[in-house]
Amino acid sequence: MRWLLGLLATVFILAIAGAGAVLYGFYHFGKGLPDYDYLADYEPPVVTRVHAGDGRLLAEYARNERVFVPIEAIPKRVIKAFLAAEDKNFYEHPGVDFVSLASAIVINIRNYGTGRRPVGASTITQQVAKNFLLTNEVSLDRKAKEAILAFRIERSLSKDRILELYLNEIYLGYGSYGVAAAALNYFDKPLSALTIGEAAFLAALPKAPNNYHPVRRHKAAVERRNWVIEQMRRNGFVSQAEADTAVNEPLVSHGNTASDVASADYFAEEVRRDLLRRFGETALYEGGLSVRTSIDPHLQVIAENALRQGLEEYDRRHGWRGPVATVPVQPGWGDALAKVEPPKGLGAWRLALVLKSDGKEARIGFADGSLASIPYAGMKWARTWLEDQRFGPAPRSVDEVLKPGDVVPVEPVTVDEDGKEVAPGSYALRQIPDVGGAIVALDPHTGRVLAMSGGYDAKMSEFNRATQAKRQPGSAFKPFVYLAALDSGYAPNTQILDAPFVIDQGAGLGKWKPANYTNKFYGPTPMRIGIEHSRNLMTVRLAQTIGMEKVVDYAERFGVVEGMQPHLSYSLGAGETTLLQMTAAYGMLVNGGKKIEPSLIDRVVDRHGRTLWKHDDRPCEGCGEPAWNGGPPPAIPDTRAQLVDPASAFQVVSMLEGVVQRGTGRRIAELGRPLAGKTGTTNDNVDTWFVGFSPNLAVGVFVGFDQPRTLGAHDTGSSVAAPIFKLFMGEALKDRPIVDFRIPPGIRLVWVDHDTGMRAAPGARGAILEAFKPGTEPTGVPAVLDGGVPVAGGGGEASVGTAPRPPVATGGSGLY
Repeated sequence: MRWLLGLLATVFILAIAGAGAVLYGFYHFGKGLPDYDYLADYEPPVVTRVHAGDGRLLAEYARNERVFVPIEAIPKRVIKAFLAAEDKNFYEHPGVDFVSLASAIVINIRNYGTGRRPVGASTITQQVAKNFLLTNEVSLDRKAKEAILAFRIERSLSKDRILELYLNEIYLGYGSYGVAAAALNYFDKPLSALTIGEAAFLAALPKAPNNYHPVRRHKAAVERRNWVIEQMRRNGFVSQAEADTAVNEPLVSHGNTASDVASADYFAEEVRRDLLRRFGETALYEGGLSVRTSIDPHLQVIAENALRQGLEEYDRRHGWRGPVATVPVQPGWGDALAKVEPPKGLGAWRLALVLKSDGKEARIGFADGSLASIPYAGMKWARTWLEDQRFGPAPRSVDEVLKPGDVVPVEPVTVDEDGKEVAPGSYALRQIPDVGGAIVALDPHTGRVLAMSGGYDAKMSEFNRATQAKRQPGSAFKPFVYLAALDSGYAPNTQILDAPFVIDQGAGLGKWKPANYTNKFYGPTPMRIGIEHSRNLMTVRLAQTIGMEKVVDYAERFGVVEGMQPHLSYSLGAGETTLLQMTAAYGMLVNGGKKIEPSLIDRVVDRHGRTLWKHDDRPCEGCGEPAWNGGPPPAIPDTRAQLVDPASAFQVVSMLEGVVQRGTGRRIAELGRPLAGKTGTTNDNVDTWFVGFSPNLAVGVFVGFDQPRTLGAHDTGSSVAAPIFKLFMGEALKDRPIVDFRIPPGIRLVWVDHDTGMRAAPGARGAILEAFKPGTEPTGVPAVLDGGVPVAGGGGEASVGTAPRPPVATGGSGLY
């Protein structure tokens, strides 16, 4: 009895001591632990996704690639796979699984000294505590804190919430945080499409993802997956038949092919900068924003192809600048070629080594050892490149262009530049352009940017020439001078003197003597012809007559040039602007003079589906009704500001249509569609433009070197930029119905002679339909303005009648 009482006393004392030790441990390790209450409302950093206008993925921005999925949306087979692999008693234990802990202790004692990795017994709750609140330090101190936090977390959060945090936070390799990202990156599938075997593989990864890489360590990955499947079977999560099928399933990682992805590098980067400015860095990279943009992937592909083709054609016209590198033609040349770094912008082209060249063809080899040839027809464009964009004569033979050892870009072709078939397996010599350019397409009625490319290739330079390059628009600015005049009472047949113009610029500055591109003078000429053929002298006289202050006002209204000064040279496009600004301004011409703001983003939604921002914020009563009752659709108000008289805007549109039909953009008329626009070329042919539109699509093109220099003595907006516009419009409008430009109320169409602006019989030679405002139609002998005073003779701005007399600047040559 004494022995028994002594044993009981000893046990009691040890129990009290143990309890005291446990309490002290809770006190010692529990003080100063991180606050875990925030886990109840914790929202893990997730990917911001940017989508194109048709819903396709455009870009993702995140520090950690994570897609958050609520526990209710995670398939049961995925949950069961992780429970079987990590914590089969998760829904029973209070945060620490004492049975598993005891088993782990026994196993570790047995393995002591064998060099094996210690077996852990951390529950999912403990892993949440470690991942969110502690470090990865391997120590008893950290394990004690982890256990204490696990008990506390279990008292504060539901089991489902703990599991939700775990499955969305855990790192699973391949840059994947959370099970949803892992499913995409390993198998290119959503969670709902995973098989039992695939779910089991993901559940095999938490301990050491790199140890079970599906490619580099395929055997270990399969063994670990099969172990998880067996655990699922033992715990009754799957049947024997399901387990057998899963074990026999091959483990194939497809990777995230992202097949339903749109590509628009310059546009996406512009969106990223916009999001960063609006919402900040944390929201962009961690907030899980869902961004719907305005980009039309179909038009984007057309725009990029048109710009690349246009820049390549310009570049080839100016000759061959030489090989990318040189490699000795000797045994092992394939390995040497493989070491040559491909130049940025190479795209789908390949690098080839010239092995032999003669008069008719060059034999080339690729890094893989395969051989091919470049016939003379594939390189006859390669003239000798000279300074200042000059070029020599066309080569007479292949060996004038290529020498053995040259490393050059090539492209497989089936026809040469003349459309003639070439021998199978033939390649053509290519060259990455060193000229820059941009193209923008937008909806002129809303301002939504539908396509944008800011250069030949974003890999060469992220500088967006559509939004960041401020260049002189040249004659592309002139329509706004004419618009100011039309709004001031002039008409499209107003006769303007095309003659020498000289103005004293002030002491020590000399005299300014603008000239036409042809260096010729054409006398009194209708305003329409002035814009169709881009007459500088007519534009300057008109600007001086109506006053540059009015021109500046119209430039500011349309957002063309910021901070424009009232100097006459600005009427010829001497100010600086961006392609996006110019294209939006032209869009406001074709939409009847309504104010629009170019926009790349339609809507931004947070991770909970709440709209944070939208481009179209007009009120819409009835749009939120759950069902349509069959009545008239909701009326959405037009809140766009009216910038000018719609009739004046249409008159400019009509004259710009003449630019395409008869003027500097007439090569575009071959498309046979209602199109309008204006070329622009600056001094020494440094900047070239074409900005224009169809009734529902505004498009701008710019081409120029990043470090301004001449494009060539004969390279203008009509020969460099207009062909790109034509390429784009030809493809973009190919399958669309033909729509005429909309004529606003208050416009009267009158047959006039194109060359004189006087009335003409319908169908007469040279007769066109001209747009007039009521009271300005030509009647009888039109008036001639000389310094603002109507006199007899000549073609009229408005016949003597109701049109207000335009103001005349003092000291000018006036108008005829």
